[in-house]
Amino acid sequence: MDETRIEDWDDAYANGAHIAGAADYPPRWAAAAASFRAAMGARAEVDLAYGPGERQRLDLFHPEGAARGIVVFIHGGYWRAFDKSAWSWLAAGPLARGWAVAMPSYTLAPAARISTITQEIGRAVAFAARRVPGPLRLTGHSAGGHLAARMIAEGGPLPAEVLSRVARVVSISGVHDLRPLLRTAMNADLRLDAREAAAESPALLSPVPGARLLCVAGAEERPEFRRQNALLANIWAGLGAATAAEEIPGRHHFDVIDGLAAPGSRLVEGLLG
Repeated sequence: MDETRIEDWDDAYANGAHIAGAADYPPRWAAAAASFRAAMGARAEVDLAYGPGERQRLDLFHPEGAARGIVVFIHGGYWRAFDKSAWSWLAAGPLARGWAVAMPSYTLAPAARISTITQEIGRAVAFAARRVPGPLRLTGHSAGGHLAARMIAEGGPLPAEVLSRVARVVSISGVHDLRPLLRTAMNADLRLDAREAAAESPALLSPVPGARLLCVAGAEERPEFRRQNALLANIWAGLGAATAAEEIPGRHHFDVIDGLAAPGSRLVEGLLG
């Protein structure tokens, strides 16, 4: 039997080092996002405050006509990088299908621990839900995938009336068991200990009743992200949630999210269908 042992945990969670042209992606994302916001005009509400913190702001994009519901997209960056302003263009797919889209920023590590970020995202989702009626869909990428799934895990921060509106969650390349991160250099910023890692890991928690979860990763991602992707869907299926796990052929960690911008993509269908 072949055995697998990870010796270099920093490399296991390193994405850019294994993606050709990795440094080109962030400026490309930022430029596309700025152009998208400019083109949205009055249908874009930018920098809405959902809390008192400097980064407790979200952008809300409205479809033409009455919204069918609202999607909340939570950005990644290992809880340490980026903000809402780089991802606006990913709202295009749900918007074309008649859904409003909210994109929050949140306080980054090391200024905030992951447990604090979880609470902030709960406030952001509740704020967005008050602004747009109807069903609520949550999605996020990488660290954002973790945060999206955490919203429908036991002990989550969402008020009952908001949680009851969450029809589906799509975690894209999510990190669902945080314990391996204890072995990485990035934990100097995250400041995870064993207790918090367990308490904030969706894979170690039960899903709320009626939870529906899709976990998506790129087939060309690092093995550890593919493992984390399958892990949560597998565990929560055994705890009564409706789950599925998929891998998108030819996609890696930086371009697996591209489908959100296309209304007919498998990713948008999985989120809204």
